[in-house]
Amino acid sequence: MADIETKDPGAEARHRSDIYGLLATIYRQEITSDLLGQIKDPQFLGALSVLEVEGIDGLMQKPAAELLEDLAVEYTRLFLGPGKHISPHESVHHQREDGQWGMLWGASTVEAKKFIEATGLSYTDDYKGMPDHISVEFEFMQQLTLREEQAWKAADAARAGACRQVEKKFIEEHLIRWVPAFCEMVIQEAELPFYQAVAILTRSFIEFEMKEMNRNGDGVSS
Repeated sequence: MADIETKDPGAEARHRSDIYGLLATIYRQEITSDLLGQIKDPQFLGALSVLEVEGIDGLMQKPAAELLEDLAVEYTRLFLGPGKHISPHESVHHQREDGQWGMLWGASTVEAKKFIEATGLSYTDDYKGMPDHISVEFEFMQQLTLREEQAWKAADAARAGACRQVEKKFIEEHLIRWVPAFCEMVIQEAELPFYQAVAILTRSFIEFEMKEMNRNGDGVSS
């Protein structure tokens, strides 16, 4: 395609991989001091500020210890419970025609697990969570886009295109089916502007990814 020839597709794949990786880390656990440093990177903080979520700038200016405690409380309330919370798992939010959704370890969980394992990737021995946790699915996309970057660096357009096809399929069959709805719930329920902003950013990124995949096909020029 003509427009891809003016870009560096390897650098673009790496940029996408970095975004998936950072989002995976944010949703995986409470914010750590190391992660807070990444979040306060001018590029990422600038992306959050552009979203114009009220209060985000003031929140991020709090002393680090206070901010980390506030974010830990918010993460637990939003995603862990023990009370009412927003499950960060695909099978809870992916509305399937067969009705097998709205619960943990639903049909989407099994399908996500099979999809990931079919690519040759596997879970670390110490991972005790579910295969369709949002952080796992984003980490999977991080690894796919890294493979794509490596293919472009090796000047292997066919392999890069194959990577793009797998990415597109996973977005179509999984991410776009539930992440926007999950993000909307986070936007509505979050009390701190940080998680509102992250949810808006996440939803926009996944929707953009889907549009770009549809527009570019496999992303490889002939």
